[in-house]
Amino acid sequence: MTTFVLVHGAWHGPWAWHGVAAHLRAAGMRTITPELGAGGLHDDAGAVARALPAGEEVVLVGHSYAGLVVREAADARPDAVGHVVLLDGWAGPDGASLVGLAPAAFGQAMRAAAAANGDGRLIPAPPPAAFGVTEPDLAAWLAARLRPQALRTFTEPTRLTGAVDSIPGTAVHCRPSTYPFDRFGEAVGYATRALDGPHDVPLTDPGLVARALLAIPEPPRTAVPGPARLLG
Repeated sequence: MTTFVLVHGAWHGPWAWHGVAAHLRAAGMRTITPELGAGGLHDDAGAVARALPAGEEVVLVGHSYAGLVVREAADARPDAVGHVVLLDGWAGPDGASLVGLAPAAFGQAMRAAAAANGDGRLIPAPPPAAFGVTEPDLAAWLAARLRPQALRTFTEPTRLTGAVDSIPGTAVHCRPSTYPFDRFGEAVGYATRALDGPHDVPLTDPGLVARALLAIPEPPRTAVPGPARLLG
């Protein structure tokens, strides 16, 4: 039995995977949905690494911000992960951060939003439309659950030893695109696959996401050299 470890993105919680997990379990898979929010990227990666089961076939999936998280977690426990999947996920080499990968205007906006919110440590959640969720009932459901995100999760640089590069990976990118998630995946040596849907497609079409995950083949484990640059 394959275990899918599903890691949610920024401002979200494990509830974001509820529908996808239900479809995967119906297909005979086991699912684990760890919760992020410990305060920083390294804290989140540590929480995911500790949640990885031993002695099982594990597919580690990270949505959006969690792309950085799952790669660092897999790097810490490479023997526990058989495949890494990025779903519209941020990814880069050792030392990359989300604000470093994103356009400068994104980082400036996140820092400004945090500075205007209390002590400047937390970024308020954007509206559901920012994630591509526009259906009124689903948007209201999502808005009630979104929570502030620690600014540190976006500014801390990833710590990678290179062990993650021995694990096969797939970057599933949504169309229409918001950021070049296909290029992020290609730059770290992952196969890329397109999925028609908004950034929050695990909520808008969980069955589609589950089918995409189940269709990802399991290639042989071989070392993949990481590029020196992510973009350019």
